[in-house]
Amino acid sequence: MLVELRIVGLGVIEDAVLEPGPGLTVVTGETGAGKTMVVSGLGLVAGARAEARVVRNGAARAVVEARFADVPADVASAVDEAGGVLDDDELLVSRQVAATGRSRALLGGAQVPAALGADVGARLVTIHGQSEQQRLASGERQREVLDRAAGTELAGELAAYRQDYAARQAAGAELVQLRQQARERAREQDLLTFGLEEIAAVAPEPDEDVALAAEAARLQAVDDLRLFASRASEALSGSDDALGDEPSALGLVATARKALQSAADADVQAGPLAAQAREVTALVADLAAQTASYLADLDADPVRLEWVAGRRAALQGLTRKYGETVAEVLEWAAENAARLATLAASDDRIAELAARVDALTARITERAARITALRTAAATTISSSVQAELSALALPHATLEFTISPLAEPGPYGADVVSLLFAANPGAQPGPLAKVASGGELSRVRLALEVVLADASGGETFVFDEVDAGIGGAVALEVGSRLARLSRLTQVIVVTHLAQVAAYGDRHFVVVKADDGSVTTSGLRAVDGEDRWRELARMMGGHDDTAASVAHAKDLLDRATKDRR
Repeated sequence: MLVELRIVGLGVIEDAVLEPGPGLTVVTGETGAGKTMVVSGLGLVAGARAEARVVRNGAARAVVEARFADVPADVASAVDEAGGVLDDDELLVSRQVAATGRSRALLGGAQVPAALGADVGARLVTIHGQSEQQRLASGERQREVLDRAAGTELAGELAAYRQDYAARQAAGAELVQLRQQARERAREQDLLTFGLEEIAAVAPEPDEDVALAAEAARLQAVDDLRLFASRASEALSGSDDALGDEPSALGLVATARKALQSAADADVQAGPLAAQAREVTALVADLAAQTASYLADLDADPVRLEWVAGRRAALQGLTRKYGETVAEVLEWAAENAARLATLAASDDRIAELAARVDALTARITERAARITALRTAAATTISSSVQAELSALALPHATLEFTISPLAEPGPYGADVVSLLFAANPGAQPGPLAKVASGGELSRVRLALEVVLADASGGETFVFDEVDAGIGGAVALEVGSRLARLSRLTQVIVVTHLAQVAAYGDRHFVVVKADDGSVTTSGLRAVDGEDRWRELARMMGGHDDTAASVAHAKDLLDRATKDRR
């Protein structure tokens, strides 16, 4: 429930405070005084688009602050998640519009994105103005009204339907994409299969190209290697063909070892030298033996060389296509073996998705049928109830009916096209509400629907603007009576120019216009007693200072008070 509304710098309003109570609050005032700005302020709270033109001339910004009590649990949870807080279980919702056009939304003191502020505000305040009247003429809004009339059973069924519908749309889109890409996948599968089979036929080993390159270089240079090894072996061990007097490394080292050993036998200080000589002798002997073995293994092997060349050619055939090295070729094979498995699994995925789409379609069809049945039942009930309300609103012969026709294909909200048909006079063929209803009739239809659809939750504030458009006299009294009835279930704020409607208010505020000769300002003033009689008198005849007009106003107020009881 709205506890307080403060408006600063909005249109002609410089600074005004509205403190509506529970029940019906009416706002009146002279033409041009700024009643519309009260609705505009509440509209900003409810998430209306902020525009720089609403900022009061000369003001840096417009500020609208609304304080709510008895905040619904879902709203309190959303505010908490956004970082806002409730003060003594009351929520402060604020919208600020700068003269530059930039706006800010705050919930419980925390700045939030405009979309979140609009979502929360729309849960707290519903504006019934000219825009809502236009919305009621749309098929989408008419379906929403009918679904609201159908109650929680339809709401639950529709939520489940929408979940299944969204799942089917997602599965269907993926299925279409996979089927459209089937030819591309087949081509890719053929290419990958060919490449993997080609690599498997060669069966390269890790780093085999590096090893074979080294072996090929060795086999190609075997004659030079034998010459080098032979020279080294002769230098180390001597030549087998020599007469025995050529020096060799082993002979020279052995001579040095013997001499140093003799020196060590005579002088202990030569002992380390003799030990090193023994080590060197052992090392040279080992080197000579290894060199001889290396030389013995250096045999020309043209057959092996030819095989190595062929194997390298096979590996190069792979590296030309699949990587710079054998390591890269093996990496390509591993990656694309996995890719090939994924492509092969796409066929399984197609079958899985097709089965899922079929199952979801069947569920959607069943749910859509139940939704249609619930809507049909609700259409009969609400049409009868609204007809009674319209009769009380001086449309005794009016008919209002919801028609439900099938869609060619189920949509996001079921398989129905919902239309609201209206006829004001007996014998007239009902036609689309937007085309056949006048402004006054449309406003009464809107009010009748709200009276019929209102529940006792009381968690929402209804704001009516122009609900009395095109009416007067006894009809205006009935409008006031219906608004009073609605206010027993939820808080209602009405901006009106008719005394017959204003008389039904539990609280009455007047938008007061002041003019200093250059700037017009407006404020809000609560009226009661004689002040209220005078305001009602002014609304009825333009004069508030005659005994007759005041007496008429008192009679009107007394009648409305008795009617409310």
